[in-house]
Amino acid sequence: MQQKDISIAVIKRLPRYYRYLGDLLEHGVTRISSNDLARRMNLTASQIRQDLNKFGCFGQQGYGYNVELLYEEIKSILGLQRTYNLVIIGGGNLGQTLANYSNFQKRGFKFTAIFDKNPRLIGHNVRGLEIIDVSGLDAYLKNNPVDIAVLALPKANVAEVLPILVQNNISGIWNFSHVDLKTPDSITVENVHLTDSLLTLSYRLSQREKGEL
Repeated sequence: MQQKDISIAVIKRLPRYYRYLGDLLEHGVTRISSNDLARRMNLTASQIRQDLNKFGCFGQQGYGYNVELLYEEIKSILGLQRTYNLVIIGGGNLGQTLANYSNFQKRGFKFTAIFDKNPRLIGHNVRGLEIIDVSGLDAYLKNNPVDIAVLALPKANVAEVLPILVQNNISGIWNFSHVDLKTPDSITVENVHLTDSLLTLSYRLSQREKGEL
């Protein structure tokens, strides 16, 4: 099935399946029914079956799902059978927090460099990576394999680095900069708006207080 036939909502649930199945494996669970998985994930069994059937037939009636097999299948669907090299552009609090989160590397996402323009940050060591002056970004990309650029810098500074990423054929951008990027179709962009998530929570709390949720 072509990717265009699968909704964004389904795609966004795949990491949750992967995470829950990984937890099951760590606890020695070898198989699970759609009903049991649904209870753990606060979904319906029907939703789980519909989601997974879009990618293949992974379950057996009367048996359920082989946890390890399904985990590996979703790992493959998510493209996690390889390692991605990432650079962080923006060595402030957010950039350093991302670099310090060890679970990224366990999932196959390896941070290889951090860049910033602030003289007070340049040279600072973050989990074994020295923050490099952003003036060296172009040379670094030309001489090192990089798949994904993480934008953890103020939106006012994005215009300075985006052309460099485009010229060096970056495949993906993980964008925390709160600005809509105009990139070629060859670059896949995933936007992360932390404020939007908090505002969504605020809306839900407001509606609950009104008795509408």
